[in-house]
Amino acid sequence: MSNQPRNSRKRSAFEDEEDDERYNAGSSPMLASSPQLPPSSPAIPFDADELDEEDEIHNDVADLNPSDEEDGDDLMENLERDYRVNPEQDHYNLGDENIDDEGDYDELDAATRRRIDDQLNRRDAILNRANRSRRQAFLDDEGAEDQDDEIMDQYGLPIQRRRRRFQQQDEDQDDFMDDVEIDPFNEELSLESLTDIKAPSITEWILQPAVSRSIARELKSFLLEYTDENGRSVYGARIRTLGEVNAESLEVSYNHLADSKAVLALFLATSPQEMLKIFDIVAMEATELHYPNYSQIHQEIHVRIINFPNLLNLRDLRENNLNQLIKVSGVVTRRTGVFPQLKYVKFDCLKCGTVLGPFVQDANTEVRISFCTNCQSKGPFKMNSEKTLYRNYQRITLQEAPGTVPAGRLPRHREIILLSDLVDVAKPGEDIEVVGIYKNNYDGNLNAKNGFPVFATIIEANSIKRRETSAFMGGIDSNLVTLWTEEEEREFRKLSHEKGIIEKIISSMAPSIYGHKDIKTAVACSLFGGVPKNVNGKLSIRGDINVLLLGDPGTAKSQILKYLEKTANRAVFATGQGASAVGLTASVRKDPITREWTLEGGALVLADKGTCLIDEFDKMNDQDRTSIHEAMEQQTISISKAGIVTTLQARCAIVAAANPNGGRYNSTLPLSQNVDLTEPILSRFDILCVVRDLVNPESDERLASFVVDSHMRSHPTNEIEDDEDDDTAATAQRSRSAKINDLNKQKEQEISPIPQDLLVKYIQYARVKVQPKLHQMDMDKVARVYADLRRESITTGSFPITVRHLESILRIAEAFAKMRLSEFVSQNDLNRAIKVSIDSFVGAQKVTVRKQLQAKFQKYTLPTRAR
Repeated sequence: MSNQPRNSRKRSAFEDEEDDERYNAGSSPMLASSPQLPPSSPAIPFDADELDEEDEIHNDVADLNPSDEEDGDDLMENLERDYRVNPEQDHYNLGDENIDDEGDYDELDAATRRRIDDQLNRRDAILNRANRSRRQAFLDDEGAEDQDDEIMDQYGLPIQRRRRRFQQQDEDQDDFMDDVEIDPFNEELSLESLTDIKAPSITEWILQPAVSRSIARELKSFLLEYTDENGRSVYGARIRTLGEVNAESLEVSYNHLADSKAVLALFLATSPQEMLKIFDIVAMEATELHYPNYSQIHQEIHVRIINFPNLLNLRDLRENNLNQLIKVSGVVTRRTGVFPQLKYVKFDCLKCGTVLGPFVQDANTEVRISFCTNCQSKGPFKMNSEKTLYRNYQRITLQEAPGTVPAGRLPRHREIILLSDLVDVAKPGEDIEVVGIYKNNYDGNLNAKNGFPVFATIIEANSIKRRETSAFMGGIDSNLVTLWTEEEEREFRKLSHEKGIIEKIISSMAPSIYGHKDIKTAVACSLFGGVPKNVNGKLSIRGDINVLLLGDPGTAKSQILKYLEKTANRAVFATGQGASAVGLTASVRKDPITREWTLEGGALVLADKGTCLIDEFDKMNDQDRTSIHEAMEQQTISISKAGIVTTLQARCAIVAAANPNGGRYNSTLPLSQNVDLTEPILSRFDILCVVRDLVNPESDERLASFVVDSHMRSHPTNEIEDDEDDDTAATAQRSRSAKINDLNKQKEQEISPIPQDLLVKYIQYARVKVQPKLHQMDMDKVARVYADLRRESITTGSFPITVRHLESILRIAEAFAKMRLSEFVSQNDLNRAIKVSIDSFVGAQKVTVRKQLQAKFQKYTLPTRAR
């Protein structure tokens, strides 16, 4: 071999670059290697002859990265010595083969190459085990070895490691594994991985970037892929409808999310504020798939959660409900105006003119900045009103519904915050369900009064649904389609075709009260109601039936009202002594926060589309009774106070109970002398029931036995505990109690032919679904009855008969048709209505003329065929 300088060797560009890097890194000189060797081979000096003699490689490796402080050779010093001629070193031996520096390398045979590759691989494995604690300096990126020490994240949890497999380009090279650090907080996770919460709380877990991206991916797939039973996309249709009407709210059913992705539903209920932010962004992305430029119409799409299962009472809200999704119901009593609320604030630096922001406006404190990030000045700053984003803000007061307040308790109320397009959705007097986030709100006045740090609580509404389940007659709500199952509707229709269904309904009214069939008929008609009519859009005729119960004390008038409060779907109970004019109609008060005048609805407004029950009606003064004249006929309440001129809806039936003058009814005097009620208010009652407490031994005995039997049936039963010594006696006692219960149920069925729970649903179904029409009615008969009543009222001098009583006959006939679930008013319904009106008129007369009137009107009140 010729002795040549070392630099005369032919090298490829890749080898020269690799040698430069390794010299700069302070490594030992690079030994020549075969071009077939992988480029990632480490520059560790070894004698090739040892590879021929033995395959074992000793782990005697010098430090590959010596520090600067250690003594070493300076490569730049005496550089010319490297180019001296050295015959002993200027040749290379590889076994028996010589390599010519001036020529090409001799090609190795396949067996030698495989043997050398195998040795190099085993050498790499030994070096990997030896240097596991530090990264190899001379390996390429894909061959780098990570540190094996456990790396902790910010929560003290080990970062997940994954094994990634890389294959070399050479077919004969073996595969090898490298440890690569994978941070779970920086990559997207699967739906199953989201359940493994690696954070102190769900909120902190959701705030991780990787988790947020994973949740957004799953929510988007839910919106785009969820289908109904028929395979149709549920939310695709809703998004298209949303774009057609230019809305900014997308209703999402919680049940759908729970069925499809349960973990996301759990996150939504526990941390709604963070989840809804992600949900809103995803909803906008899904909407832009159908409408690419929709963000120019609305900057945000708000997801409204519906069908949330957990309904709470306002008085049951506690600290464990804070910052969670809740569902409450109640009646809106007060509503403020609509204000613009700051959402994102931007400021102008008056020195350099830079626009700073946006800054998110907190609900508690005002956003203030102290210096400019551009010119580093401390002001002055001015809010940029053009680029600042606002949103609508409104506050309403939600109060517990009158029927849900426990006895002896004051109704609780909460402040509800309405944002964006939820403003003006609910108005005072409406019964609503609110799904929202229960939050705390700092109140300085509250702290000043209590003397220690406490927080006021508010509910930020997410969705609002009106609970108009009783549905004002004629106004059918589309949300009421799913109130009854198909089995219940079939049961209602089957019940309506039974013989004597009207008699059964009247008998089932207040079954614990004996007799008073005329009163039960009147309240049954009031519960079912008539059909409201609108004449050419100018004149509205009410469909509610008002009833006045007048009579002696102890005749169960108040018990009738209490029964109606429990039976009617929406009822408000008030007493004449404890109710004022503003308490019945509406009041105007100044809001303590905004200092503006607001309206608060009274009992009649709260009973809208329901029933208002007024006890002790005679104890009200004339001024208070005058205030309800408009509500009884026009079913509106007009307000003109403190600059507020408006009209509130009071579409409700009024059932009032009153005692006559002196406590007892005097039959020898006309009605006008027995009670201090004016003719205008008497004419507004459709049915007038005069109840007298007459002494009759036979009826008194039947009444006494009925009351005693009712007490016995309603007595609470004592549970019999099993005793080892007297097991037989306990069994006999239980069998006896079972027989008594069966007998009691049988008696109750005789007294109340229709179960009360079924009756309540039946009344509600009839009010909503059935709107009977007046078709082929005997108009001549109605006209003759009205003319006769008018003539006799003038002759007897009792309360006058007006056109309102003619309308009352038609309303009562429609109520009887509703009891049968009929679409048309029959002649029998009309005959029943005429009988009720005549009995109401005759019963109010004094005893001397009552028998004469009964004889005159007998041709109209003959019993008809029952159905």
